[in-house]
Amino acid sequence: MYLEVDIEKKHGDFLCKFAFTLQSEECGVFGPSGSGKTSLMHMLAGLLTPDRGVIRLNGKTLFNKEKGINLAPEKRRVGVVFQHARLFPHMSVKKNLFYGMNRVPQEQRNIEPNLLIDALQIKHLLGRNVSNLSGGERQRIALGRTILACPHLILLDEPMSGLDGTLKYQIIPHLQAVFKEFSIPILFISHSLQEMRMMTQEVLVMDNGRIKDHMATEELARTGVGSGGPGYINLLHLNAPQDLGRLLRYQWGKVSLMLVKTNDQGPGRFALSSRDILLFKKHPEAASARNMLPCVVRKTYQTDWLAGVELDCNGNTLIAEIVPQSLEELDIRPGCEIIAVFKASAFQRLY
Repeated sequence: MYLEVDIEKKHGDFLCKFAFTLQSEECGVFGPSGSGKTSLMHMLAGLLTPDRGVIRLNGKTLFNKEKGINLAPEKRRVGVVFQHARLFPHMSVKKNLFYGMNRVPQEQRNIEPNLLIDALQIKHLLGRNVSNLSGGERQRIALGRTILACPHLILLDEPMSGLDGTLKYQIIPHLQAVFKEFSIPILFISHSLQEMRMMTQEVLVMDNGRIKDHMATEELARTGVGSGGPGYINLLHLNAPQDLGRLLRYQWGKVSLMLVKTNDQGPGRFALSSRDILLFKKHPEAASARNMLPCVVRKTYQTDWLAGVELDCNGNTLIAEIVPQSLEELDIRPGCEIIAVFKASAFQRLY
């Protein structure tokens, strides 16, 4: 994907002014409510007309105020998945799913429907009425409908904000599988940093109608070290669970981790707060925590009242947050060996 944008739009006293170029297949637009995220999406999709400027996608001009070019939404090949699924209530799930594809000329169809249906795991839903779907199922059908329209870019406007925590994390693997399988570029719009980290590689940071920054998503996550809230959240893929009675042993790359047993005992993605990790210069002789990992310090991030410590744990990356006094007293610096200690109960399963 190659997206070039240089546009302006004024809403009363609020001026949106966006200028950027994107080449990433997985990019996000991050910012608080009212920062202009939805206005940007609507202008890209052709649902809102800029006051001036140019939008080009893969060399094709979608909008050029000076030249009088303003392609209709259906001619832009830009798909949109909204915050609410917006399925057609008078149509079955199957008719909703194929609505977009049936409006695309045969020669432009490049998605095999059965492959998409399998990737989204929705075959069993095709005969249903849309009123009998859960929130997560509705979003999967909306996503499938958009993809079968064979877009060159998909805009996802807060697609998980209407779902509760469980459904939100259940739909993420489906999104990841589909975009990987069909190589469709996405622009993921959200105010949730955790969702952004799971779905994108780089991000446009928005504030007050402007692009404040353009950076790697993980770099954005680490700028929050030392701020309020839960701190930096480590996201870990854990596999090969083994039942040890009251605990489960998972593999994190070459590292074994102990977790408390829950109802869902399969592999998955887990969250571990940086503030739940204790650092020791020597291996503790005895502790209640079940996880004690030898690590090497890669770098530190100093802030006003906390410091982030990036650790190399046998090839895996872990971020811990400690007070600056501890950083100084333990002489924690790049290259030194450290023991990262955290409880088996410190993990939160995401999916």
